[in-house]
Amino acid sequence: MTIKIRAKERNGSVTVKTLIKHPMETGQRVNKKTGDKIPAHFIQEVTAKVNGNEIIVVHWGPAVSKNPYLTFSYSGSKGDKLELSWLDNKGTRDSKTAEVK
Repeated sequence: MTIKIRAKERNGSVTVKTLIKHPMETGQRVNKKTGDKIPAHFIQEVTAKVNGNEIIVVHWGPAVSKNPYLTFSYSGSKGDKLELSWLDNKGTRDSKTAEVK
């Protein structure tokens, strides 16, 4: 599991906090033991859906730090079904669903 989600509603506004476990390699770093460049491996797109409706799409590149943290807010209510998914430059993807509390 690579995604942690916390979503809390307050006065009609839902604040979502996410942490994604990912190496986020730029392709510029060099392995100190072998001298070879470490290949680029980074998240390109993060998508959030609420009750099946897309609410945010984030496009990232290699400049984002390892294990990125993302927070955003939207108008919603307790019980909403929130799905967060990501896709990286190697075609790997993951998603997680959480309920707003």
